[in-house]
Amino acid sequence: MLRFLLNRLLQSVVLLLGVSVIGFALMHLAPGGPMALYTLNPTVTAQDIERVKVLFGLDQPVYVQYLKWAGGMFTGNWGYSFFGGQQVREIVLDRLPATLELMGTSLLLALVIGVAIGVVSAVRHNSIVDYVSAVAAMIALSLPTFWFGLLAIYLFAQTLHWLPAGGTASTSGGDLFDRLRHLVLPVAVLSFVLVAQWSRYTRSSLLDILGQDYIRTARAKGLRPSRVLLNHALRAALAPLTTLAGLQLPLLVGGALVTETVFSWPGMGLLFVNALGMRDYPVLMAILMVGAFVVVLGNLLADVVVALVDPRVKLEHG
Repeated sequence: MLRFLLNRLLQSVVLLLGVSVIGFALMHLAPGGPMALYTLNPTVTAQDIERVKVLFGLDQPVYVQYLKWAGGMFTGNWGYSFFGGQQVREIVLDRLPATLELMGTSLLLALVIGVAIGVVSAVRHNSIVDYVSAVAAMIALSLPTFWFGLLAIYLFAQTLHWLPAGGTASTSGGDLFDRLRHLVLPVAVLSFVLVAQWSRYTRSSLLDILGQDYIRTARAKGLRPSRVLLNHALRAALAPLTTLAGLQLPLLVGGALVTETVFSWPGMGLLFVNALGMRDYPVLMAILMVGAFVVVLGNLLADVVVALVDPRVKLEHG
């Protein structure tokens, strides 16, 4: 187990290092570089630009800038925003809880509903329920997230006035019920596509398991169908789905970016869009690395869970 964890941790560190190098290089290769907003502003003089470069260390070679930035990320000094001078760590960590709340709730809801629909579709194979779930999944996978979000706002917020159109709470602060009402639409939109994917993957995996010989043997022994389904088939079918949960984290992070923008959800996704518009590179790099860390950590946990649940996976050789 220890060797397995060390191997996965080493791979994770190398991956995060690669993400940081590529991200840092791409941002400096963008047209205009980090100083684009200053150089395109006619009211900013060349002397002002030089002073800003010295202030943020942009006058040094790129590799020196990267080494200083990487060392700062490792020690907790993430630099300062180009606009306002606030510490980047404070800006990002202030938005992180809202994003984790949205992503965590959406993922949990998608898992519960998606697995339930997939199990019913597999048990009632080729029935009306199976066909309806297949059509609904195809529609969900075909709808762009931003379009579905705008449609949800128009229908439930503007037309029916059942739910708020955005934000995390009312202007007065709001109680728990008020926060839950603000959470409904963003979570529904973000988990919509995930439910469709999980239902189809669960159905496919469970159908494959139900056709195995040991399932027929369990039925022949007279075990109750519910026990065969839950204790034997579903447990084996969920092992590969655990890996899928880790692989879907990038999709969830990308969906959160769009969803937060549509619903004005004050998380890292909305912060990323705003920082991208202002080319606030220190904030963009911090969001990139936090997002990469969440994805890598999710995949690492998924690997560990699969290795513990599935006896066919050998930890010593992972």
